[in-house]
Amino acid sequence: MSPLQRDYPVQRIANYKEWSPNVHYAQFQTLPPGKLPRRRLYDFELLYVCRGEATTYMDDKRYTLKTGELIMLPAGVYHQNEVVSRPEARFIGIHFDFFNELTIQTEADMVVNEETVQLHKFAAEACAEGMTPLSATPVYSSSSAAVQLMEQLVHEFTMRPPGYELICKALMLQLLTHLLRSPYLNSSRHVSIHGDKLRELMKQIEASPSEPWSNSGIAKQMNLSIDHTAKLFKQMVGMPPNQYIQSIRLREARKLLRETDCSIEIVGTQSGYPDIHYFSRTFRKYEGISPREYRKLSRML
Repeated sequence: MSPLQRDYPVQRIANYKEWSPNVHYAQFQTLPPGKLPRRRLYDFELLYVCRGEATTYMDDKRYTLKTGELIMLPAGVYHQNEVVSRPEARFIGIHFDFFNELTIQTEADMVVNEETVQLHKFAAEACAEGMTPLSATPVYSSSSAAVQLMEQLVHEFTMRPPGYELICKALMLQLLTHLLRSPYLNSSRHVSIHGDKLRELMKQIEASPSEPWSNSGIAKQMNLSIDHTAKLFKQMVGMPPNQYIQSIRLREARKLLRETDCSIEIVGTQSGYPDIHYFSRTFRKYEGISPREYRKLSRML
């Protein structure tokens, strides 16, 4: 097979110790309805839908992306994205490679110019022995933990404090691990007879984060012991109930800070933190900055 006919993405078997992702770009993007140009990338992109709906055409397939879903766009693969929701859709876009093999300085270094294709630049996809490549099933439902990792990535990449490259690498490794584990988490959800009930309860928590959710109250709704409920949450979500509730409340707070002009006190109350001082302390503890600073930063992105 000639180099021009080779299949993409190029895949490289590597144990996890060899994975060394380098982040080239991480930003929020707000786009109006319409199709974007068809293109290929030298690196990989994770495109997460924060709000709205989009469609990606890739490998003669059509992928519909709703709020809370992300797609992996592999190096060397033709794709075209389309925003279908009105009046806009909001995304997180993260460009990276798996082995720190590319030097990216501008967007032109990421997007392939088809008139001057540089075959040696296409990044390789890391594949672990016995594991399905991430690009094989490109669409993923993002957990609240994965969303928080992506938002932290955007923050670090934008602000670039000392050592941000190390933090971005660490966050990217965690994010890739979440994606690798998601098929196993999804399959385990169908094992438990309580799975449907827990998924419904999780929807209630996400829809009403300001409610006074507690471990005992959740266990009562599940008609299980507190310990059994905690184990079930750990199995399906990867974290105990109180940590899950905290992640949902912080996600709601970040959303309100980015997308509304509500006062910090109202944001806290609507997110499940009626005490503004406790809200500010908790937000700073997990996000590294105050709610006011986060809002200011999000308006710059």
